[in-house]
Amino acid sequence: MAQYELLLPKMGESVAEATVIKWVKQPGDSIDLDDTILEIATDKVDSEVPSPVAGKLVKQLFKEDEVAQVGDVIAIIETEGGDDVKTEEPVATAPAVEEKPEIIPGIEQLPVENAVVQNDSNSSDRFYSPLVKSIAAQENISIQELDSIKGSGADGRLNKDDLLSYVASKNGGQAASTKTIEAAKPAQTAVEKPAPSQPSIPNKTSVTSVSGGDEIIEMDRMRKLIADHMVMSVQTSPHVTSFVEADVTNMVLWRNKVKNSFEKRENEKITFTPIFVEAVAKAIKDFPMVNVSVNGTQIIKKRDINIGMAAALPSGNLIVPVIRNADQLNLVGLTKAVNDLAGRARISKLKPDETQGGTFTLTNVGTFGNVMGTPIINQPQVAILAVGAIKKKPAVLETEHGDVIAIRHMMFLSLSYDHRVVDGSLGGMFVRRVADYLENWDFNREI
Repeated sequence: MAQYELLLPKMGESVAEATVIKWVKQPGDSIDLDDTILEIATDKVDSEVPSPVAGKLVKQLFKEDEVAQVGDVIAIIETEGGDDVKTEEPVATAPAVEEKPEIIPGIEQLPVENAVVQNDSNSSDRFYSPLVKSIAAQENISIQELDSIKGSGADGRLNKDDLLSYVASKNGGQAASTKTIEAAKPAQTAVEKPAPSQPSIPNKTSVTSVSGGDEIIEMDRMRKLIADHMVMSVQTSPHVTSFVEADVTNMVLWRNKVKNSFEKRENEKITFTPIFVEAVAKAIKDFPMVNVSVNGTQIIKKRDINIGMAAALPSGNLIVPVIRNADQLNLVGLTKAVNDLAGRARISKLKPDETQGGTFTLTNVGTFGNVMGTPIINQPQVAILAVGAIKKKPAVLETEHGDVIAIRHMMFLSLSYDHRVVDGSLGGMFVRRVADYLENWDFNREI
């Protein structure tokens, strides 16, 4: 019998580690090709690790809730064959491409503070993940100091929890701030400057009154991540929201006209979401300064238009898969991308890379019957658009024979934006331009 070493697979350019959340197979269980061995979680999504071979699980090398690095051996599988130990070839990680800020006229270009600690051969022989190095940079911890911290990972490797525990003890028991942790995530490029000091407030133990009929529910892992990310966002960006009401009658009638023939031809349902994505992509090309992020005192103008679409999961949590280069897809391509990402999001089949790299987010609050919303910005982006429910309303129309009242399909668009870099004029013109693209929809458009 041969033994096969199962490695933690590469899950994306910026994903260096994952947490084991559940072992589906136990030692002694038979395994078929492509059977799920375990479930893992990154900072963004949960994933399953399938078996590339058939055999029997011999050993689990990581316990549940332990963190493994990409390329670590996580399990041993016994297969038919000789006595050799076989190892799957780890997928080489592509070198990171540094995104250089675009020079924006009128904006003073300053060096980025707290640069990420470099892990070269001259400074340390110990491996540190990008997440650990980013946290170290935020906390001004040198490589020499990192080398002195004891790690609990495989082969004494230092993981995020080890470093956060060290920071907490170094700060006299005070844990690292949520802002520091979030800014250290690989998917984000913004470096947060320390908040101005405020008068200290004595810690008070909160007392919650619980009656006999109340139920206490512990947040799951994803809900905790969402909570931290939302709090960090409102602490980072001054939010402003602008509203526009749009007459989308032509768009609604066009979709009703083409949806049956489109489904027969493409084997895909066409919803309003790809239409909204197309309008947003066009408006971003008209107003590119909405497609930016903030890095200290620098504005990073994004070249690509990668639109995230917020999707509700059966668990009640929220995830934001990203449509990359949305401006380069036609309506058929957008429809297929939207349906594919939404479908795989509902069954937890998204890859970590598919939730990263977004430059703008769209959320459809109309799905729940809401007419409008004031969404929270998905950092490090600077704007998010909410589209409300489409309702039939009486509206005044201007005709050559005078004004008339007619029944029209109306909807509200609400844009929340970061007032540090997006002023009211830009935010207002952008959401108005999105509404114009929807209102001026060509009823005779071919697809």
